Amino acid sequence: MNKTKLTDNIFMLSANIDHMLFESMWDVPHGVSLNSYIVKGEKTAIIDGIIGWDGLPESLYAHLKEFDITPESIDYLVINHIEPDHSGWIENFKKITNDFTVVMTKKAEAMLYSFYGETPMDTMIVKEGDSLDLGKGKKLTFHPIPNIHWPETMMTFEEDSKMLFPCDMYGAFGTIKDTMFDDQFTKEDRVFYEKESIRYYSNVMATFSKMTKKAIEKTRELNPFVIAPGHGPVYRENPSTIIDAYARYAEYASGKGKNEVTILWGSMYGMTGKAVEKIKTMIEAKGITVNDVRMPQTTSSEMVTNVFKSAGVIVAAPTYEYKMFPPVAHAIDELGRKKISGKKAFRTGSYGWSGGAEKDFNKIIENVKMKWDFLESVEFEGSPNEEAIKSIEHSVNTLCETMQENIIE
Repeated sequence: MNKTKLTDNIFMLSANIDHMLFESMWDVPHGVSLNSYIVKGEKTAIIDGIIGWDGLPESLYAHLKEFDITPESIDYLVINHIEPDHSGWIENFKKITNDFTVVMTKKAEAMLYSFYGETPMDTMIVKEGDSLDLGKGKKLTFHPIPNIHWPETMMTFEEDSKMLFPCDMYGAFGTIKDTMFDDQFTKEDRVFYEKESIRYYSNVMATFSKMTKKAIEKTRELNPFVIAPGHGPVYRENPSTIIDAYARYAEYASGKGKNEVTILWGSMYGMTGKAVEKIKTMIEAKGITVNDVRMPQTTSSEMVTNVFKSAGVIVAAPTYEYKMFPPVAHAIDELGRKKISGKKAFRTGSYGWSGGAEKDFNKIIENVKMKWDFLESVEFEGSPNEEAIKSIEHSVNTLCETMQENIIE
């Protein structure tokens, strides 16, 4: 566990977690950090306590002693977000002391008891602009940001340091070790955390991009000097970097993207695969980055991330039992759940004795209300012949041209 003093009487505890599926479904090949913050005045508040994945929950308490803090001396538990990766330690904490107050939104209160038992706890229910004076110049204000990404979420702002604790907002995947702060980043670190923040946003936040935009507005009103999220590094040199990045990601969710085309594809016996190889060559010849996403070989996390950040998408899949090849159909359904809309797109694929993928595909698109801007599909029997390749090439050229209007880097 990393233990860091951020500023006068504000501390950070961070645990790095490897070898897990985030939310039990998202692959995180580079791990993830869980961050907790302590603000100490005459009274002490812990913000988003972390569950002890790197050992027993007691390890958290042992580390607190290095800041001259014991569990019994903590007066307030500030719960920005009650998802158990940020609040799961409460159950254990209650066994040590009951002399504390939980600070949260009204919507969080019901969840608190449903998650952690009916034992009464002192609570302080806050709304926009409410404050908590800890003494010695440390004053917290509270700012609900509902549906980021649960309905009870809020941000906490410390007025003296102008430090914002937004929990899942402005988070990133990737463990943090030697580079906990943006001013410590190497060029390689900046590239790494850009990729990991896009992966995090697309996997966890994309569904709620409309609400994310409102949270960004609130952040800019507060004008923080430091942003200290629940996952990923702390931004103290230039917090506008992550604010602007999240604003860009919210646009990716509605059709904008990098100058990249993701080929989301599957092939049973290589017939559709032959078309995919031709398509890759066509696009790369234009100097456009191609993301090769073959299903089911690619994880859902990687698939969503690549489609999310691309201005153009090509779906290539054969007919399977009169319907679309299931791994690709499932991927399209997941993208619909994430409300990734507005992408410039084109579909192609092979069939054997009968088609059916096109009809099934259109049904999926209608059901999930994706609102992608699709060119006319090109289907071919067996291996793609010269005529099919010419039709595909025409559509690929059109896609690469029309997607330019949606590119933001």
